[in-house]
Amino acid sequence: MRKKILIVEDDPAVVDFLSNLFRDHGYEVCAALDGFEALQVMRDERPDMVTLDLEMPKEWGTRFYRKFKKDETLKDTPVLIISAMPSRHLSVKGAVAYLHKPFQPEEVIRLVKETIGEGLATA
Repeated sequence: MRKKILIVEDDPAVVDFLSNLFRDHGYEVCAALDGFEALQVMRDERPDMVTLDLEMPKEWGTRFYRKFKKDETLKDTPVLIISAMPSRHLSVKGAVAYLHKPFQPEEVIRLVKETIGEGLATA
């Protein structure tokens, strides 16, 4: 079974880029365009990890993060912040890491592998 990553990002180009990057490394992908949509996708899809933009329409990533951390079934899901927002490290406590846009794809994959392992789970 492949490990799944939820991409929470309002820029379709970034969603496409990350989706392709993760799929190329064996991960399954789901996406949400804002924090409001992300909470429902997270409940439906149960991802192994989340990449999170902070500045989005409708509901910012920080609010989504606070909401899902209160949910007992979701709260232990690791989060990698990928944002252009300044002082982003002050916005979300407990994230795996904070990457500033533009980011290096190799760094994203390294952090994902360190956090949840290879894309294809071995039984």
